[in-house]
Amino acid sequence: MTGPRPARPHLTLERKLAASQVDLIAGLDEVGRGALAGPLVAAAVVLPIEQRGLRRTLAGVRDSKQLTDSQRRTWADRVRQIALDYGLGLTTPSEIDEIGPLAGTLLAMERALDALSRPPRHLLLDHVALPSVPVAQTSITHGDATVLSIAAASVLAKVWRDDLMLIYDRTYPAYGFAHHKGYGTLEHVAALGRLGPCPIHRLSFHPVVSLDAGETDTLESSGEQGDGLLA
Repeated sequence: MTGPRPARPHLTLERKLAASQVDLIAGLDEVGRGALAGPLVAAAVVLPIEQRGLRRTLAGVRDSKQLTDSQRRTWADRVRQIALDYGLGLTTPSEIDEIGPLAGTLLAMERALDALSRPPRHLLLDHVALPSVPVAQTSITHGDATVLSIAAASVLAKVWRDDLMLIYDRTYPAYGFAHHKGYGTLEHVAALGRLGPCPIHRLSFHPVVSLDAGETDTLESSGEQGDGLLA
């Protein structure tokens, strides 16, 4: 038996802001925060809130974790076509090692905002805030599942990061980045045990920082998958 279908993200918050004469509303989200390798990526998306039928036009946009790869790519193309503006930003593995994943999330989001052609007047964010950005903002828990602008950002960020990991897979083919995208799967942990970290690993993350062959055996036998779950 399958569970209830997840509710579609809506435009209630965006429309409320628009009714208050707030235009250029940017939704932001990130992917890759818990990965063991690769960058942390954020996207900022400004949707044409006043466009009639916008929610229907983006009917398949969801939190990126609720979509298959092909669905994400289809809806990412649609978001790019219809958005008034969008920007992408990333934080490198070495930067994450230096400042940590939370600060890395904020940095990637700030870079995504910098990539927009015009500064937005209000930000909608999934569970975080950007204290260094002097723009009105609203943080929504599970915003990627409920707010269409944030869901759109999650899809763009996920597709771009996945594409980057496919490139890294060609550079470092022994790690399987094309399959696990840098997250802590058994395949990835086993490769780390055999090969050690490569230049795109986050050296401050467990088990990268301390993994040896004995720990790999323990992880495989216990079914643990390191810090990151697929996002």
